[in-house]
Amino acid sequence: MAAAVFDSRQNILGEGPLWHPLRQQLFWFDIPNCKLRSQINGAPLEWAFDEIVTAAGWKDERTLIIASETKLFAFDLKTEEKKHLVDLEPNVPSRRSNDGRIDPWGGFWIGTMSKTDPSSEKGGIYRFYQGELRLLVPEVAIPNSICFAHDKSFACYTDTPTQIVWKQALDGEGWPVGEPTIHVDLRETDLNPDGALIDDAGNIWIAMWGASCIVQFDKTGRELQRLDVPAKQPTCPAFGGENFTTLYLTSAAENLDAPRAADGQIFEFADAVQGRAEYAVSLD
Repeated sequence: MAAAVFDSRQNILGEGPLWHPLRQQLFWFDIPNCKLRSQINGAPLEWAFDEIVTAAGWKDERTLIIASETKLFAFDLKTEEKKHLVDLEPNVPSRRSNDGRIDPWGGFWIGTMSKTDPSSEKGGIYRFYQGELRLLVPEVAIPNSICFAHDKSFACYTDTPTQIVWKQALDGEGWPVGEPTIHVDLRETDLNPDGALIDDAGNIWIAMWGASCIVQFDKTGRELQRLDVPAKQPTCPAFGGENFTTLYLTSAAENLDAPRAADGQIFEFADAVQGRAEYAVSLD
């Protein structure tokens, strides 16, 4: 199955793709450029912010909930009005948000990491739910692969350098219970897990940073298929299209000695998978 270019603009660090099910529209971020991007029928759209923005969920047809360098805020796509929701590590200016996704209850999970040296300064993974921001997983260098089982039984996440994607059981309100277990173990491979998403059948799709591929694993962590990506550094998947059968994928051009035109572009795989809509954010 071949990838097609969905958007040819080169992102330094394309991340956080979100298919808005009401708008039938893909959004994503270019993190170092502090930009939210999209397109409609090939016409490019772009919003610039005064700090890093990395991930988002949708609240209604015109409102995104965005994770920035320092906070979570509501953003009106029509008026561009911003409404502050909660500070994110306000006393740690050396860190920023990274990977994030909305759980089946409407809670916003968001990771934080060092802006300069994740190996020496670690962040964590938080959940913002019904007005409360709670630290769930401390001491995470590069938080990624945040995604959720559709039956609400567990969440997944990784600290990318560890090459382990964890499975965390959840209670009836979406909070972690017990200790996490290994879901996908990549330590005997050269694969580094980045963003991830669980499809309608319960299989997890993981973008592999630096490996020019995205890999589908079953519920036991066994590899099912591997799709080649024209960019060296794929970052995060999203399911979209009218029936959620298109797999979208962001990528990055940063830190490459000689980036190609494809590095940093947004790709799509048509009829690749049966996915589901992203969950709406719940603020009440």
